[in-house]
Amino acid sequence: MLKLKRLFKDIDVTRDLLLLLLIGGLYSLSISLSNTFVNVYLWKQSKSFIDLALYNLTIVIVQPIIFIIAGRWAKKVDRVIVLRLGVIFLAIFFIVVLLFGEKSSQHLVLLGALLGVGYGFYWLAFNVLTFEITEPDTRDFFNGFMGALNSTGGLIGPISAGFIITRFVSNIGYTIIFAISLGLFSAAVLTSFYLNRRPSSGQYLFARIYKERKLNRNWRLITNAHLLQGLREGTFVFVISVFVFIATNSELALGTFGLIHAGISFLIYTFATKLIKKDMRKKIMVVGGLLLYGAIFIIVFDPTYTRLLIYAAFIGIAYPLMLVPYSSMTYDAIGKSWKAADMRIEYIVVRELFLNIGRVLSILAFIASIYYFTPTKSIPILLIFLGAGNTLAAFLLLKLKTE
Repeated sequence: MLKLKRLFKDIDVTRDLLLLLLIGGLYSLSISLSNTFVNVYLWKQSKSFIDLALYNLTIVIVQPIIFIIAGRWAKKVDRVIVLRLGVIFLAIFFIVVLLFGEKSSQHLVLLGALLGVGYGFYWLAFNVLTFEITEPDTRDFFNGFMGALNSTGGLIGPISAGFIITRFVSNIGYTIIFAISLGLFSAAVLTSFYLNRRPSSGQYLFARIYKERKLNRNWRLITNAHLLQGLREGTFVFVISVFVFIATNSELALGTFGLIHAGISFLIYTFATKLIKKDMRKKIMVVGGLLLYGAIFIIVFDPTYTRLLIYAAFIGIAYPLMLVPYSSMTYDAIGKSWKAADMRIEYIVVRELFLNIGRVLSILAFIASIYYFTPTKSIPILLIFLGAGNTLAAFLLLKLKTE
């Protein structure tokens, strides 16, 4: 921790900020090891896009419901306890996957619900703690460094998981990877005990902050942007990994895809941490959004493995350029909104509600497209429409008044 403080002498790096980065890093490594491969694991068992969509749809339906509940608990109890609950449920998810084994595809709704509960508790608490622990002058540092940690997890996780899975017969490799993820989540739970307790008080005014969209133009822009962001994330989060596996029939190839994406992301996030200043945020965000959309056309009509690797490189550049300023602008806009200090939890809950509405709409559109039309023809067209979500969000936030 002292070395990190020396590295960023001009930034007020607190103990809680470093602990939150550590928890986020453990989470990222665990998810990068296993999450992509959970979708492939289920795909191998059912060979059905509908089943995969149902699993992911359950996640994004349960997650906002838990966000609303977690927001009330965070307001009445403690954000750190809510964070701990999230990590515990994520650990339970991997225990259940290990128990079900090759019958996991028969329990898609249960697995999706467990993951949705874990994500809901974890991300509500993590986002609120990020808002509380960081300040306007440390948010770009935190978001950039957290992005670098995510990329480091992405460098180590997918390629390691792919190597292990392909070295064992049957699904023994998957069992090992899911067990390692369980261990990492357990370490994150233990780390959370070192965070300072953050009790809260006051009324939980979720409905009032939702209505604030009518009164606060910046807040309306932020929530609408997150809905657009969700349109891309809902489907892309699972379709691309399956595309890679279908093109290669190899988990190691999927790991290589993750390695290229994460390696380039790590470099860009590292530079973003140092170089992105407030007056540059909007321009850089739009550049990232345009690159994200342009990358779709590399793979959408001919998703060969070579094209998918080029796509991985493009989004490795694009996501950091968009998300570092995008996240910082979001927290700054919330910080300047009505009663932000008292209502910070409600603001985070409403923001995540809109993000997940976008994800739900995205997956429902995906299910409809493959149910009513031929998947090979409908999926490319759908990806072109849904893939514009982040780009439209970036352009929408150009209207944000930052002063």
